[in-house]
Amino acid sequence: MRHARRQAALPPVLVYTTMVAAVISSLGAPLIPSISKDLHVSLSTAQWSLTVALLAGAVSAPIMGRLGDGPRRRETLIGGLVAVTLGGAIAALAPSMALLVVGRALQGIGLGLVPLTMAAARDHLPPARVPAMIALLSVCAAAGVGAGYPISGLIADGLGLSAAFWFGALVSGVALVGVIAVVPSSSESDAARLDVLGALLLTAGLVPLLLAIAEGNSWGWSSAEVLGLLAAAAALLTSWILQQLRARVPLVELRLLRHPAVLTGDACAIVLGVAMYMYLSGVTEYVQTPREIGYGFSASVVVAGLCLVPFSIFSLTASRLLPWFTKLVGPRALLPLGSLVVAAAGAFFALFHSSLWQAFVMMSILGVGLGSTFAAIPGLIVRAVPESETGSAMGFYQVVRYIGFSLGSALAASILAADTPSGQHLPVEGGYTLVLWVGTAICVAAAVLAWVLPGRGRAGDRREEVLGEEDAELASAGLVGLTRE
Repeated sequence: MRHARRQAALPPVLVYTTMVAAVISSLGAPLIPSISKDLHVSLSTAQWSLTVALLAGAVSAPIMGRLGDGPRRRETLIGGLVAVTLGGAIAALAPSMALLVVGRALQGIGLGLVPLTMAAARDHLPPARVPAMIALLSVCAAAGVGAGYPISGLIADGLGLSAAFWFGALVSGVALVGVIAVVPSSSESDAARLDVLGALLLTAGLVPLLLAIAEGNSWGWSSAEVLGLLAAAAALLTSWILQQLRARVPLVELRLLRHPAVLTGDACAIVLGVAMYMYLSGVTEYVQTPREIGYGFSASVVVAGLCLVPFSIFSLTASRLLPWFTKLVGPRALLPLGSLVVAAAGAFFALFHSSLWQAFVMMSILGVGLGSTFAAIPGLIVRAVPESETGSAMGFYQVVRYIGFSLGSALAASILAADTPSGQHLPVEGGYTLVLWVGTAICVAAAVLAWVLPGRGRAGDRREEVLGEEDAELASAGLVGLTRE
C-alpha cells in the first residue's frame, strides 16, 4: 500500500520539481536592474548574477546527468535541490555582490535537474505511462519559465529583491521534501563513472574566459590582466580538450566532432546561444531604465518579466510547428532562415525602441526564430551519429549551449560597461543598440554557417523529429539537451 501511494505521488512531485527548475532559471535577466540598484553596482557587474548561474549550469548539467544515469539518481536530485535551496537563501541574505554571485552559482545547479526528473519517470513509472509523462515534463519546463518571469518580477516589485530569492528557496525546499518522500532509489543501476578532473578543468577554463570578456572594456583589452586571463583560459581549455580525448569516460565526448554535421550544428547552437542572452539581457534592462535619463520605459520588474512571456510562448509554438516549417522551406533552409529571423528580431528593436509594445514584438519574433532553430539542430546531430552515440552527442550539445549562454551574458556586460559613463550605474542608449547590433551580426554569421551544414542523413526519421520537438520545448527555459539512452 505504501509503495502504491509513493508511486501515485511520483508524477506530481516530478512535475513540480521540473517547474521549480524552470522557475529558478527565470530568476535572472529581469532582476539585473534591481540587483544593480539595491547593491549599488553597475549593470555590467550585476550581470554576473546571470552569467555565473549559466556557467554553473554548463558544468553541473552533464555531471548531474552522468550521476543520474547511475545508482545515485535520488541522491543527486536531493543534493541538487539542497544546493538550489541554499543558494536561494544566500542570494536573499547577500549584503554584497560577491555573496550574491555565490548564491546564484548554487541556484544555477538547478539547470541540471530536468534530465533527472525525466530519467526517474522513465525508470519508475509503468512503461505505458512514460511517453506521456516525458512529454508533460517537457511542456512544464517551458511553461514554468514563462510563468516564472512575471511571478518573480511581481514578488521583487512588491516585496523587494530578496523576496524573489526567498521565493526561489521556498519552492525548491518544497520540491526537496517531495523528492525525499517519494522518489525511489536507483541503486540497482550500474555505477556511473564521473570525470571529476574534466569538470574541474572545464570550470577553471571557462571562469577566466568569461571574466576577460566581461571586463575587457573596463580593464583594457591589451591590459596585463585581460591578456593573462585569456592566456590562462587558453591553457586550461587546451588541457581540458586533451584530457577529454584521453579519458575512458569523458565528461563530454569530443570525438563526436569528427562528424561535420555535429561540429557545425554545435557551432550554430553556441552562436545562437550567445545572441539569445545578449538580446534577453539588453531588452529586459532597457525597458526598466528610467525615462528621465533620456531613454527606456521606466518599466517595473513585473513588466520586464512579462516581456519574456511571448518569447517562451512563441518558442514552444514554433517547436511544435517544426515538421510544417521543414516541409514549407526544406530541411537545408530551415536553420539559415531561423537564424535570420533571430537576427531580424535584434535589428527590429535596434531600429525601433520608442514604445514598450515594440519590446513585446521583438521577443515574439525572437521566440519564433529560436524555437525553430533549436528544434532543428538536435535532429541534424542525431542524423549524423550512430544511435549508440546519441546520448553523448546530446550531452555535448547541452554543454555548448550553456557555454554560449554564458558568453552572451558576459559579452553583453562588456559592451554595456564600455558605454557606462564614469561614476554612473547605467549605460548610454548607444550601449543597448550596440548589444543588439552585435547580436544581429552574430546571427547572420550563424545563418551563413547553417547554410553550409553538411547534414546528410536518414531523412524522415520520426525519432529525430521527436527529439527536436522535446528539445525545443526546453529551449526557452535554457534547459535543453537531455542525456538520452
